[in-house]
Amino acid sequence: MRKLIALLLAMVLPQLYLSIVGLVNAVPEYIRIMQQWLLDFLADNPEIQTAVLPYYNSLALSVEQWLSSDMLPNLESVNSTLDWLKAEILPQLTGVVSSVSSGVVALALLLKDILIAIIVSVYLLARKDVFAAQSKKIVYSVFRTDVADLLVEETRSAYRILSGFINGKLVDSLIIGIIALVCCNLFRFPYPMLLAVIIGVTNIIPFFGPFIGAIPCALLILLVSPLKCLYFVIFIFVLQQFDGNILGPKILGDSTGLSSFWVLFSILFFGGLWGFVGMIVAVPLTAVVFDLFSKFQCHFLRKKNLPQDTDDYMDLEKIDADSGRFIRQK
Repeated sequence: MRKLIALLLAMVLPQLYLSIVGLVNAVPEYIRIMQQWLLDFLADNPEIQTAVLPYYNSLALSVEQWLSSDMLPNLESVNSTLDWLKAEILPQLTGVVSSVSSGVVALALLLKDILIAIIVSVYLLARKDVFAAQSKKIVYSVFRTDVADLLVEETRSAYRILSGFINGKLVDSLIIGIIALVCCNLFRFPYPMLLAVIIGVTNIIPFFGPFIGAIPCALLILLVSPLKCLYFVIFIFVLQQFDGNILGPKILGDSTGLSSFWVLFSILFFGGLWGFVGMIVAVPLTAVVFDLFSKFQCHFLRKKNLPQDTDDYMDLEKIDADSGRFIRQK
């Protein structure tokens, strides 16, 4: 498995680097193409040009008035210019520098956290059997044997749900990334490796992942060719339908036991709490909580000698307290 991952990284990273470098070098040319396309579009559509022209003239007039009323008086003398720079420009530059510095610091902290997480994960995986045995030892020393058995069993169940979903989603995203790479090369989309990596990584997020990844990819292709951008959007829609209805269910099955409503709710809730990471872990965490709640619910229903199947409570008006008979709505 490690050799396979190393081989994939060795194949992907150089191509990804070349795609990013090529994109950065081509940005000025893309801007020039977009400007020329806009000019040609306005020339071919005079009615749109007529509608846009008043807004353009209004903007130009506002800029001219600002230059004549605010900018030029401040340039009458060196002293007034320096005062204007101190009063107007320096505070804005200070804010820009502060924002850039905050972004750099946040990025450095994120990279540090990722590095620490990787190091801790390596140590945990290397000694996971010892940590598991120590945890069981603590649980059985603190709780009664029956309670400890229940805790250990629920921990195993949570681990099965989490690991099964995450591993299945990683395999699913890898396959989607490979399909995207092959199709991007077949359709001759620009920067196929970069597009495939973005699509594969964002596909880890359930439900919203394909659309989150499609937005930057579509904007990138739009700079090169609007027609290819349209083809790409259609391709993403077809790929998402294939993943959601065929590939995903085949790989994941019903590993979570959640309905579409709870999947959507969990992604929005945990995504709001923890951002991108929250959207990734939302579904398996909610599945674990749902599984625990279902088991407790069934436990109390058994104590009351009530059925545990949800269908038995459809159209239920009330339960007769004396006979325990279900009275249905008429």
